[in-house]
Order: sequence, then structure tokens, then C-alpha cells
Amino acid sequence: MAARIPTRRTIAAVLATTTAALLLGACGDRTDAGQGAGTAGAGGAQNDAALFSKLPADIRNAGVIKVGTDATYAPMEFVENGKIVGVDPDIADALGKQLGVRFVFTSGTFDSLITSLNSGRQDVVMSSMSDTMARQQGLDDKGQKTGNGVDFVDYFVAGSVVYVQKGNPQGIRSIADLCGRRTAVQRGTTFEEVVKTRSKECEAAGKPAVTIESFPTDAEAQTRVKAGGAVAGVNDYPVAAYLALKADGGNAFEIVGNQIEAGPFGIAVAKDNPGLRDALKAALAAVIEDGSYRKALDKWGAGTGAVTSASVNAGS
Repeated sequence: MAARIPTRRTIAAVLATTTAALLLGACGDRTDAGQGAGTAGAGGAQNDAALFSKLPADIRNAGVIKVGTDATYAPMEFVENGKIVGVDPDIADALGKQLGVRFVFTSGTFDSLITSLNSGRQDVVMSSMSDTMARQQGLDDKGQKTGNGVDFVDYFVAGSVVYVQKGNPQGIRSIADLCGRRTAVQRGTTFEEVVKTRSKECEAAGKPAVTIESFPTDAEAQTRVKAGGAVAGVNDYPVAAYLALKADGGNAFEIVGNQIEAGPFGIAVAKDNPGLRDALKAALAAVIEDGSYRKALDKWGAGTGAVTSASVNAGS
């Protein structure tokens, strides 16, 4: 998904001044009302007219890009005081100022986001979604064709990591220790696939398979680990790091081991919308150059996941 890992000290220093809802509290709820990110309207003073002209006509006319997300992934996207906030909304704010449109976020279940994109309910998906070849090609976890696939404008790099109860009562040191153990994940995610792969490796080595519990939301997986029903959970690194720092004042969870399979997160765009894809790529290049992209990441202690250039479909 070599891995660039933010230190706990760096994240703690940045987040110490940030008031955030605990993941096991408000972030478990869905907010379906769209949240606007960015204030520059079409033709506004902050936007680049050349970039605005790259957008499809319907988006130029509406002045809005509709974004599907799963707002339970602090610090990437989560609900605070009824509004969707985090790394992704702040990057979207910077992109919107370049493009001259607003990004309006609507939260839903992660494994339904690409469906909402392909049905036209959303223009893009921006939800810490890993850019994978399977998603580009519209394949499910069995390699079966389920849709046309999507294109990704890649804007962040992260891997998966194992988290456990604070104090690590089961002595889990890494993903290698999960053979025969109950592990909680969110359904439809790349880190669910990471655990499935590890389970097959366990069986190939003559060990018991991992008992995988997949939940519709990440909050449910976290609750299962916190209650001791699962010995560990697996999540994207920035989310797990934030969880370890913030949940129950930092007393609920801790991270074990290193990042696994670090790769790109991408903004997903329908295959039949190359104009929007290319406009987003150009806007991302602009915010990387003007520094507003890095400012958005550093606000949340996520700067070590920064990319240095805009790319499309770099995942594998």
C-alpha cells in the first residue's frame, strides 16, 4: 500500500491542540447530510481559471463535487460537532480552492462507496481508499468482475498495522502472531485482505487459520478488540496511530509491529469521467506545489504519508 511511519511523538505534538471526537464515541455514527469543504465558488478569486475549465460542464454549472466517504476514520475523515472533518476534507478544501468548486462530503458504509460512485450518486470517493489493481478493474476479492472499475488520483501513502488492547495482554508482536487467533477488521477493506492473506500463510505453514471477524464499520471492529472478543484488529496506519493516541485518552489501544504493504490512497473517479480525473490530478499537483497540501497533512500529524507528485492508478 518502503513504509514511511510517523512517530508517536510527532503525532502527539500535533494532535495535542486538536479537539477531536473519540473514535469509539461520535465517530461510530453516520452523518448523511453533506458537509461542504472549501469556500471558493465557481469563478471565485482563489481558483485557477484554467483548472476550473478542465472540470466537466455539469460540475462547473453546479459548483460542487459530491464526495462519498466513510467518516469513521480519524484522523483521515470523521465526524466532529456534526461536521465531517479530517485529513481528506482538508485536502479537498485545498483542491476546491484551486478548482473553484466546493467538495461536499456524504458519509456511508465503506463497502458501498464505489457502488454509489458508479450509480452517479457521488462524483468521487475520498475515504482513505487504497488504490489497488482489483478496484481499478472492478474485481471482487475472488477476482470476479463486479463493475467497470474506477480510476484513482493518488494523494497519500500508508500501510496496514496491527493494534491490540492497551498493555497487549495476549502478547501479540506482529501479524505473524495471529494464526489461530480471532482478529477484527472492517469489511471490504484492503486490511481485511491483508488478514486473509496472512490466514492462508498460516495454513500453508501447518498452523491454524486466522479467525477473521469482519464488521460493516471500523468502530464495531474497534469495540470488539476493546472488549476482548478479538485479540487484535488491523487498520490503516494513520487511523490506528490516532486511535492509540485518542481512544479513552490513549488508554484503550496500542500498535504492535510495523506497517504492512504500504501503498497509495486515491480519490476514486468513475472510468467514464476522465475529465474530472484529470482536473483533480492537475489540482493536486497545484496544491503540492503551493504548500497547502502539506499544511493539511501536518495539521493532523500525517505529513510522513505525503506524496511529492500527482499520479493516476499507481497502485498494484
